[in-house]
Amino acid sequence: MRYAVNTEKSGEIIVTVQGDLSQQEKRAVFLTVHDLGTNHSSFEEFVNSACMIEIKERSCFIHIDVPGHADNAPNLADSFQFPSLQLLGEELVTVLDFLHVKYVIGVGEGAGANVLARFGLAHPSRCLGLILINVTGSAASVLDVFKTKFISWKGDEVGQSAEDFLLYHKFGYQLVGDNPDKEKIVSEFQSRLHSSLNSKNLKQYVKAFMSRKDLPLKNCKVDCLLITGIMSPYASVVEKLYKDLNKEKVTLLKVERAGDVLADAPAKVAQSILLFCKGQGLLTSVAMPGVDRNRAFSTSSSGSTEGSTGARRLSRGMSMEDYDKPNIRRLSVTINEQLPPIKK
Repeated sequence: MRYAVNTEKSGEIIVTVQGDLSQQEKRAVFLTVHDLGTNHSSFEEFVNSACMIEIKERSCFIHIDVPGHADNAPNLADSFQFPSLQLLGEELVTVLDFLHVKYVIGVGEGAGANVLARFGLAHPSRCLGLILINVTGSAASVLDVFKTKFISWKGDEVGQSAEDFLLYHKFGYQLVGDNPDKEKIVSEFQSRLHSSLNSKNLKQYVKAFMSRKDLPLKNCKVDCLLITGIMSPYASVVEKLYKDLNKEKVTLLKVERAGDVLADAPAKVAQSILLFCKGQGLLTSVAMPGVDRNRAFSTSSSGSTEGSTGARRLSRGMSMEDYDKPNIRRLSVTINEQLPPIKK
């Protein structure tokens, strides 16, 4: 399902929904925001991948296209002021209100991760957790801004230097050296860049990203999972951000031999999403890879006991959907539960 949601200051946002939101009380609901040089299709493809089948069956996904980024979107009006990442993040709550969604787990990549982090900071009561891929915590450096001033956009077309910037932003060191997949990576990205995306509008999102302010993630009241690929150009930036954060609220996953983790290591990302969600009391009936499915129907819970073990089990009268019903007590910021470290 697709919806057009009008916001007060960010214009029209196109929303694509996967899953049945009428069942949101019994499912995990994810809100996704895409990176530069792509749109909702990047997360839609990831959700449709084989490694996400079980999560998809028990979840709903709300995919955001930032203004002007829907497939074959027309040019944004010259009078339209493209929103800052801060404003975009704050106004995402309008989408939740429009769809009558109470709580979400945010999943964002690159610029989209920055937007969702700002959403979580602005609306912690509507956010159960944040999964942020290659998120940048600092404002763009003077050098970064200086470099982007010389990016050639050739009017409404993406020039070669702009294309190179987007390729490096997305894939990083995978494009350096003798990577046998380099040509395939470039051709597939170019095909998407020049086919369905409006390059004039894309430029506005790049400008907003380069004009971003520092991200005060230290003040975040919800649990966060930071994900980066070792070969990503933002790996060191993500590590630096992680060092400055509260380790009881934040977990870091570094994926080896990956730059674009959604494409290079989807199974690793899916597993980490599942583990993170279980830490929030979501998707409890979905078995972890390599774990006996029958064991997935038993998990510890301080709110229910059975026998001397204190374990919560799937009773005959409880469906798997009921078992997956979110534990909204996790919304309380006084509860301090740390997600166990994820091994590489």
